[in-house]
Amino acid sequence: MVRMRSQPAYKRVLLKLSGEALMGAREYGLDTETVARIAADIADVAGMGVQVCSVIGGGNIFRGVSAAAKGMDRAQADYMGMLATVINALAMQNALEKCGAPTRVQSAIPMSSVCEPYIRRRAERHMEKGRVVIFAAGTGNPFFTTDTAAALRAAEMNCDLLLKGTQVDGVYSADPRKNASAERYDQLTYLDVLSRDLAVMDAAAISLARENNLPIAVFNIRVPGAFRAVMRGEGRFTMIFEQRLQ
Repeated sequence: MVRMRSQPAYKRVLLKLSGEALMGAREYGLDTETVARIAADIADVAGMGVQVCSVIGGGNIFRGVSAAAKGMDRAQADYMGMLATVINALAMQNALEKCGAPTRVQSAIPMSSVCEPYIRRRAERHMEKGRVVIFAAGTGNPFFTTDTAAALRAAEMNCDLLLKGTQVDGVYSADPRKNASAERYDQLTYLDVLSRDLAVMDAAAISLARENNLPIAVFNIRVPGAFRAVMRGEGRFTMIFEQRLQ
């Protein structure tokens, strides 16, 4: 694992969270304690002077792919999933503001009564002013995952790093919760992820990150303080680059 200096090595980052990360021990919906803890970690990193933005999935409420598999029109199901991400984004905004972190939610689907529309320059300005920006409603288009939305927004915002907060401490050859012999990786290339079909992010997201030379860090969002640790090159996480570092 690459060790970095004690101060943040990145000026601007995007944190991708799955909707499931907000469930805690629940089987559905939002766990307020879990949301508050993650919000505290995000606020902590923002307090370090790092410009933070985030994309949150909606799988804890509604998953378009699953609904489509059961017979629902895929495009319609994906739009419903996008609305679920807005609910999660508003919940995270509320938790962040309770931590004292100024926050804005921008939605790819305009809904001016509850949040701002997605405007790239405005989002950049918010981050320059120290506000945490949460991007909701994915890309605004069906057939694209929130992983792809995260890679897209990270590229648009000129982020130095895309972070994927998961339920394990990096990338493994298989799910370590189901396979005790799964191999853990400290470093991978984009081609490693694609050729080995590793379950990190979907192929479109990895390809987009590769095209824009955007490094990806995968870490366990359930560990308090893990986000801050990654910013300092500490703790356990997997880095995905164009080429492995020696």
